[in-house]
Amino acid sequence: MDDLFAAPSPTAAHGIRVGIGGWTFAPWRKNFYPDGLVQRRELEFASRQLTAIEINGTYYGAQKPATYASWRDQVPDSFVFSAKAPKRIMQSRSLASTQAQVEDFVGGIAELGARLGPLVWQFEAGRRVDAGELDAFLALLPRDIEGRPLRHALEVRDPAAVDADLIDLARRHQVAMVFTDSTDYPSFADLTADFVYARLMRSQPIDTGYPSKELDLWAERARTWSRGEDIAGLPHVGEAAPALPRRDVFVYFISSAKERNPAAAMELIRRLAG
Repeated sequence: MDDLFAAPSPTAAHGIRVGIGGWTFAPWRKNFYPDGLVQRRELEFASRQLTAIEINGTYYGAQKPATYASWRDQVPDSFVFSAKAPKRIMQSRSLASTQAQVEDFVGGIAELGARLGPLVWQFEAGRRVDAGELDAFLALLPRDIEGRPLRHALEVRDPAAVDADLIDLARRHQVAMVFTDSTDYPSFADLTADFVYARLMRSQPIDTGYPSKELDLWAERARTWSRGEDIAGLPHVGEAAPALPRRDVFVYFISSAKERNPAAAMELIRRLAG
């Protein structure tokens, strides 16, 4: 069984990281994890097939620092976790008064050390977002932790709140707007920071999760983003962002035909490595 962990882990080609949401999902034990692999080693295995994982469990409750440290120690040095912020913060009636909760969450997850990637601040569809309150909230998000830069991504699922002013606000705070490739939520690809955060939600019940041509297209889009360029062919809300010398890119296959998301992620990694 240990031979499964001997092969070199994939690298983040062109600064593009590709992964899935979480690593504990029973159907993956039939089509992703090898037969006989004990559950406690699933993260160890997944982190050697992918280059990133978005932790969704933190939305429902922050973990103990020792748990984050354990996860950190199970993955390769080149691997990165993103994480969704707790819903108790995102559902607060007064976002501007959540600084203590934000600091508590960030202080704990800092145990991931250099494996900590962007934090995702997601407002669900029923959560109305006031622009002034959001401005104050983004201002209190810490920009570094223990001497390391800390990145933030914002996902707003209230269509009424998605406008050019929101894009300008995100740019002022250097917070990435999440590109959610979905028919259920607002989907826009405005670039607002020095990195791109995409959650792809159209996987299908086929072997590769996405058709080959679509995976080729996403590989090209990811490369374009990594070169610091905007993609005019994707939907936008505000003015196009100026080009940067480069941008880091995070692409996650989320929801839809969830059982096929690891296959889609690995197929995209293979294309990016070519």
